[in-house]
Amino acid sequence: MITIPGRLHSATWDIPYDLAAVRGVRHRVQEILTSWSLEDLADDVVLVVGELLGNAVSHGAPPIRLSLWRTRGALCVRVTDHGTGRPQHLAPDLEAVHGRGLAIVAALAGDAGVISRDGRPGTVVWARWAMKRDIDFDRPRVPEQRQP
Repeated sequence: MITIPGRLHSATWDIPYDLAAVRGVRHRVQEILTSWSLEDLADDVVLVVGELLGNAVSHGAPPIRLSLWRTRGALCVRVTDHGTGRPQHLAPDLEAVHGRGLAIVAALAGDAGVISRDGRPGTVVWARWAMKRDIDFDRPRVPEQRQP
């Protein structure tokens, strides 16, 4: 993971091409959001991150990168993979096990989309949440240690 201290709060992970790795990354995203005092967004963001990474691992190609950053007005997530396909919005029936990922992202994020890579292989999918309150931007909080 790469972090950039100071006014730009950012974290980036290169994700193993393995669905089992997604769980650990989701946990780390939860920790980062807590340290940024964004617990109120954490459930939605962690679920969206899981869906985007799951899609990248299942339908994309390595390398896969997750970027998470906040500004004064927004929290942003971006997942990049190097596959040849493009995300498709499906209308799965009620019994379907797969096909709801992008619908979940659209429902939970304030805004989301796909960025074209101008003929290069790969997919960039992003999601953004507007900040509902002014946070102490300059001093991220250290998560509390849990007692056994």
